[in-house]
Amino acid sequence: MNRLCLLIAVLGFIASPASATDSCATAPAAQTSATGKHESPLACDRLALSSAERKRHFDELGPMLILLKTGVHELANGYELDFPSDAKTFALVAEWVEQERRCCPFFDIDVHLNREGGPLSLRLTGREGTKQFIEADGKDWIRK
Repeated sequence: MNRLCLLIAVLGFIASPASATDSCATAPAAQTSATGKHESPLACDRLALSSAERKRHFDELGPMLILLKTGVHELANGYELDFPSDAKTFALVAEWVEQERRCCPFFDIDVHLNREGGPLSLRLTGREGTKQFIEADGKDWIRK
């Protein structure tokens, strides 16, 4: 069942983000790295968000932020996205990040405000496989 949930999560996001893992009771099992450290699976646990939060996160915040995105930078282990640094965009990014860290705890998420009113940068990185997850699951986010 865990592999099925992972497949539903990955394929479901592409086809229908609002219901991708609603049929899975739990996320795929966590893993332990070679160093013995707990690592969440490279899959989104949509059940970490309430139904209303999922709708807000995937149907409202995500599409709004994709439209507001002003730049994309490929990194060795992920991507960095640029946004305007106005207060409204900052609030949207902060809300999205708080939800994203719960459903995708494997991400290292950095929000950076550049000096002199420069862009707000959102960096999504992580361990091996994270960049490939973003490329498979977040094509609209990284499209230039």
